[in-house]
Order: sequence, then C-alpha cells, then structure tokens
Amino acid sequence: MVFEDHRGLLKAVAYRVLGRYNDAEDVVQDAWLRWNGTDQEQVSDPEAYLVRITTRLAIDRLRSAQSRRETYVGPWLPEPVLTSPDVAESVALSDSVSTAMLLVLESLSPLERAVFVLREAFGYSHAEIATIVERSEESVRQTAMRAREHVSAQRRRYDTDLATRRAAAQAFMAACAGGDVKGLMDILAPGVTLVSDGGGLAPAPRKEIQGMELVAKAFITFAGRMPEDPRTAVVDINGGPGLVVYSGETPVVGVTFHLVDGAIETIHLISNPEKLAGLAL
Repeated sequence: MVFEDHRGLLKAVAYRVLGRYNDAEDVVQDAWLRWNGTDQEQVSDPEAYLVRITTRLAIDRLRSAQSRRETYVGPWLPEPVLTSPDVAESVALSDSVSTAMLLVLESLSPLERAVFVLREAFGYSHAEIATIVERSEESVRQTAMRAREHVSAQRRRYDTDLATRRAAAQAFMAACAGGDVKGLMDILAPGVTLVSDGGGLAPAPRKEIQGMELVAKAFITFAGRMPEDPRTAVVDINGGPGLVVYSGETPVVGVTFHLVDGAIETIHLISNPEKLAGLAL
C-alpha cells in the first residue's frame, strides 16, 4: 500500500514540525483520510503529495497548539518518543528530534519551523519546499536562512558521542536506584538544570531546579516515590539514550539527558500522562 510505504516518513515530518506525538499521529491519520479521498492514479509523485498534505496539516495544527500553550501549567516540554538506533547514529536526524532542538524550534513561527525541518532534517530542496508550503522559491530560501540563523543563535551544543551518553544514563539510573547522592553528583555538571513537565496532572516541580546538589536530591526523592510495579529502562528517546520509568507496561516518566564535556548539563523530565504515549513499548 502506497500510504503505508510512506507512513514512517510522514510521522517523522509531523512530529518534528509539531513536537507533539499525539498531534503528529492525528495529522498522519488526517493525511490518510485525504489520500483515500484522492484519485490516486492522477498523483505522479505520491511521496511529494503526501509530505505536502502532512506538512500543511501540521502547520495548521501547530498554530492552534501554540495558542493553547498560554494556559499550560508549569514548564512545557515536547512529547518524548522512542527512537530507533539508526536515528541515534545519524547526527542530523538525532539532533533534529532531540528535546533540546525541539524546544529551540518552538521559538520559530509555524512556517519557519516547517521549512527548517524539511530543509535541515530531510534535505528537501528550496524548490520542493516551495511547492509543499505554497510559497515562492525565493521566499522559502529567505525563510530557511532566517530560521537557520535563529536556531544557530539559540541552540546549545551538547555532546553527541553515544557511548558517553549511554554510560551517563546508566550511571544515573544506578545512582538513583541506590539512593547514591554522591554518585549522582559525580556525573552532573556544577550548573546542571532540571526542567520538569507534569502539566499539572502529575507531581513535578513547576520551576527549574539548578545546581548539582539540588538536582541530585530531587532525583533521590523521586526515586523513593516510585509507582506500583516499577521498572526503569535505558532506551533511545528522541535520538539518544534516556530513561523511562514504567508501571507495569505503562510509561509514567521519561527523562532525557544533555551532556557537555561528559557531564550532564540539562535534564528534561516529562511526567504528564497525556504526553507519554510515544514511550509505550
């Protein structure tokens, strides 16, 4: 089936444009409905057609989602997703789906974000993107340059070595499980920042926590309040090693780490139950 052949690509585009797993799923479903209502024999390039539909639907949904953010309780983080090893091994793909990058993309307009994603993550030409977003090629070129300059100015460069990141995630999990505050502090940067997203639906600090001692103590406290039938696993989340806490088969917490010079500099923790569908095994 033609649509199924492209479903993975469409989900990848929609998620990066939106930073929202559930919304991306809805967008791909809407694209499927539109595809089924199309005279498919008249479509000469199904991939281009489907990416165009998906991107436009994602832009429209993103505009609505951004307006809803004004009433969100506490810090907002992108919805985490499990990613495959091939994503983690590609620097371009893993960077484009990291929570740190998705947060930077939140500061772009919906159009700028779509153009940036299509150009930088998926390598579409300016001419192809112009057709997708219904703009002139010159306009798209300028939008892409503006978005790239903004992202370059806003983003923080983190370590990309997978072995170092995985070792840090495993050491973090072991220290939490053992209640080892010193062990945690040994792998945290002095100015480490913890950002927690509970959305008002799960226990989570509503302000950032900074400093290795405060962050370490916060996680030791959290580890002492594990859910029923807990299981913690190091898995690939958003293009790199992270932690997921499961209660039975249900994900209850997702944690992503961002390292600088081998030490954990930023931690993103998502416990909002409405944002964890992408971590289900």
